[in-house]
Amino acid sequence: MVFRNVIVCHMVPGSDEIVGNVFGHYDQVTRPQDLGVVGRYLLSHHDLYLHVIEREQDPRISGQTRGLPAFQKIAEEIGPYVTPYPRYWKNPSDSVAKEFYHWAPEGEPPADTTLTVIVGRIKPGAEPDVARVFGESDAGSLPRDLGVTGRWLYSIDDVYVHLLEQESSAAEATRNQHADKPAFGKVMQDLGPYVEPYRPDLCHGPQDQVAKVFYRWRAQD
Repeated sequence: MVFRNVIVCHMVPGSDEIVGNVFGHYDQVTRPQDLGVVGRYLLSHHDLYLHVIEREQDPRISGQTRGLPAFQKIAEEIGPYVTPYPRYWKNPSDSVAKEFYHWAPEGEPPADTTLTVIVGRIKPGAEPDVARVFGESDAGSLPRDLGVTGRWLYSIDDVYVHLLEQESSAAEATRNQHADKPAFGKVMQDLGPYVEPYRPDLCHGPQDQVAKVFYRWRAQD
């Protein structure tokens, strides 16, 4: 199972290509895989920047905590566009969201999966309630019906991040159908007191809460 960290920052809207090109350059001229990094997604959602770092192993076990050999250079180059999000920010580690729930079915995950990143706002201290809602749902048949192979929930300040991994074929087949399932509707209803869209004024349905991938890298060896 791949271990993932999630970094959340503010980003100047429209700067996706600039930021993506910076990472594209350094991912080519350095070897992040030598530090245990096997992949990364860069995503945007309104004025948010999300950086999902994939590792072979939890860095608390491996001891490899650096995301890129050229971290300082990257930080300087994207600095005009990417800035800290949390109000309590003091150092780069404060930009790492905290995982508060993880679920995966038993057995090895399929080779072909799709990762969807859902973003919202979470009420202060609501993490246990959100975890309870998903725990109850994941104990039923809905994850299997949707081909879910893993779910990770994170929070940072008032931002909620939901990483949803599905079998690729199931993700495509259910993308426009899951909202019609009564069990899905119950999850959304139960989450209502605790989580809302990041921009409620611009949200007209679940797809408006999905972050857009603007850069993807995966180690080839």
